[in-house]
Amino acid sequence: MNRSALLLSLAFLAATSTLLGQSSNRANSQLPVSFKAATNNGASPKPFSKVALSGGVSLMGVNAQVATNMNRYLNLRGTGNFFNYTANNISTNGFNIDAKLNMAAAGASLDFYPFPNHGFRLSPGALFYNQNRVSANGSVTSGTSITLNDQTYYSATANAVTGATPISVIGNLGLHTNKQALTATTGWGNVIPRKGGHWSFPVELGAAFIGSPSIGVNLTGWACTDQAQTNCANLASANNAIATQVQTNLTAQTAKWKSDLDPLKYYPIFSFGLSYNFRVR
Repeated sequence: MNRSALLLSLAFLAATSTLLGQSSNRANSQLPVSFKAATNNGASPKPFSKVALSGGVSLMGVNAQVATNMNRYLNLRGTGNFFNYTANNISTNGFNIDAKLNMAAAGASLDFYPFPNHGFRLSPGALFYNQNRVSANGSVTSGTSITLNDQTYYSATANAVTGATPISVIGNLGLHTNKQALTATTGWGNVIPRKGGHWSFPVELGAAFIGSPSIGVNLTGWACTDQAQTNCANLASANNAIATQVQTNLTAQTAKWKSDLDPLKYYPIFSFGLSYNFRVR
């Protein structure tokens, strides 16, 4: 999906709903007065006459939404997601890590209801702001092994004479290669029910096309090729064979991690929550 496809989809939906609305108006103008009165009791509200506020949870964090009705078949909806979480002292594969998850995204969708009195919808849209990411920093316990591209290395023991220090790591995972990303979802539950009522329980399922995740990992300190630590090197050294080997294998390992995470370029969207709508004019 690209931006041109999105614009064409939006234009098609808007044109379709307009034609349907015009056909409905022409049909109503030919009905007897008594029948018009009966059908108007269940008529849809005027465009932009109602606003819905929603809250819930999603795979992007806490979810907040605002929506308004455009016509019988369309709603315009804005969405924001946010969530922060910090985890300390995570031990994995010899690393002792402090990690932080930051989720922040905002976008808009055009909700098309092919059957206005029912909750099913199709929603093309876009994320205009996307800063979803994970950052981490930590160290490798002295004497503990790590594996990079199938090669094993050991974190050096601190030594004031040689200047050796254990391996330290800084890493980040970005889920925002496309900071403006297209979205495509479906769902159930009209936040502005055409049959009337104030409350609804919307559910949404789909994907955001965020692009392939970006991964950055940086190692500093001293690494050894043997557990006895007889063959060690400062990873900042540009001319040391061990340091060069470690950095080369780190680059290869990072590429493998990136390949493993590539399916996340279609980041899943799933949310559910509670919505309340009210008349504004």
